[in-house]
Amino acid sequence: MVIEHNVSLQPFNTFGIDAKAKQYCNITNTTVLSEILKTKNDQSFFILGGGSNMLLTKDIEALVLHINLKGIEVVNETDDSVFVKAMAGENWHQFVLWCLKHNYGGIENLSLIPGNVGTSPIQNIGAYGVELKDVFESCEAINIKNQDSRIFYKDDCGFDYRESVFKQELKGKYIITSVTFKLSKHHHKLHTAYGAIKQQLQDLQINNPTIKDVSNAVIAIRQSKLPDPKDIGNSGSFFKNPVISKRQFNKLQANFPDVPSYIVSDSMVKVPAGWLIERAGFKGKRFTDYGVHNKQALVLVNHGNAKGIDIYNLSQLIQKTIKRIFDISIETEVNII
Repeated sequence: MVIEHNVSLQPFNTFGIDAKAKQYCNITNTTVLSEILKTKNDQSFFILGGGSNMLLTKDIEALVLHINLKGIEVVNETDDSVFVKAMAGENWHQFVLWCLKHNYGGIENLSLIPGNVGTSPIQNIGAYGVELKDVFESCEAINIKNQDSRIFYKDDCGFDYRESVFKQELKGKYIITSVTFKLSKHHHKLHTAYGAIKQQLQDLQINNPTIKDVSNAVIAIRQSKLPDPKDIGNSGSFFKNPVISKRQFNKLQANFPDVPSYIVSDSMVKVPAGWLIERAGFKGKRFTDYGVHNKQALVLVNHGNAKGIDIYNLSQLIQKTIKRIFDISIETEVNII
């Protein structure tokens, strides 16, 4: 157990914010994790995964535990399904590629989402008509207070749109150490109707796509719209798409006839936050070293040496402006630290 002091977290967050950790420990096995939770139980902890879904607005006074648990294995299978367990520190996209290599289907639509496996259930990550909960079997987690290990099954997790029990009542109480997925072995059910996937496949003249084809289409779409954090600091989609009542949507549509939408239920409609932000005039807008991406208005970016608090203040300005123009409240998808 090695604890370092005054460590820059800039390499460990995709926004590239140069916040400092007063204390930092790299966790590579669960034994060390349990030991440090037990011996340092008088301290507060900050759990760091892939650093892809957070905005650091200050230095971290708590002991930073960087979860770098590695490993992927098949733990069970049937004639049609395979159960794959991935440790929390595995890079999400690399895990998707591993599954594709073995012809395991179900997460191809989630290609190129930044972050690690361990944080995927917390956020219930999703893209192009697929959510993590669709393939989630279970996850193992350690209780921070007493170091007890627990298995959470799907019904335990309270999954909702970009939500889970780990973001609500159990926030800060457990550390996820591994996730097990139920994937298809053959006769894969493809999801190609959402967004631009179908058009992308048509452009490539692919009539009978494989799961690898779907993944490649998703990668191409994401790369055309979303900046690579290696090139410019960002955390992907900064805001959730708001879900509003049909009555509120009808009022919005009367004033803005071109507003896109997706039916959620008989009474609720989802409106793209990116459209709202772009229509409000923020797309591509730059404020010194930070701003809004010029291809995707959902993405806030660090052009170089921005401070987290600056990006946070911009997000608040966007939220207030959207509320004033459209009378819609949009929530952040990124965790503000």
